[in-house]
Amino acid sequence: MLEAYLTLKPEFEIIAMEREDCRDVAVLHGERFARPWGDGEFHSLLSQETVFGFVARQTNAILKKSLPGFILAREVAGEAEILTIAVQAKVARAGLGWRLMQAAMREARARGGESMFLEVDSGNTAALGLYRKLGFEKVGERQGYYKQENGARSTALVMKRVLR
Repeated sequence: MLEAYLTLKPEFEIIAMEREDCRDVAVLHGERFARPWGDGEFHSLLSQETVFGFVARQTNAILKKSLPGFILAREVAGEAEILTIAVQAKVARAGLGWRLMQAAMREARARGGESMFLEVDSGNTAALGLYRKLGFEKVGERQGYYKQENGARSTALVMKRVLR
């Protein structure tokens, strides 16, 4: 029985992010980004009416594990923006990023969003592949936008997708 559990493919549910999730969200953000946001920043953002988010929870885990993924976005006057998204490295390529993005796009549409924007590091090939599969197209660049851990700067690609 233990062997079956250890080889079990993780299953996830995507649920609305609550203020109580901000601490776990900040921990995951810190694992995935060179310049992480703190739980206070997430709490402050989530307190705004225009901001919404989703977290992924593993449904077939015996023990409560760390947060596998989240997304935070906002919608104002017909335009939505992905503020940040992260998925644990150990569950990357399991479709979780796709599901989080789909949840955010549905919510943005429900709030009246007609288009969605995001920024992504030009060197993040996995994220670029996901966004392109979701229909996002490059509409601009920000040279030297992201500061890397080694002090170098990389380009942010601004991408857009029509939601309607």
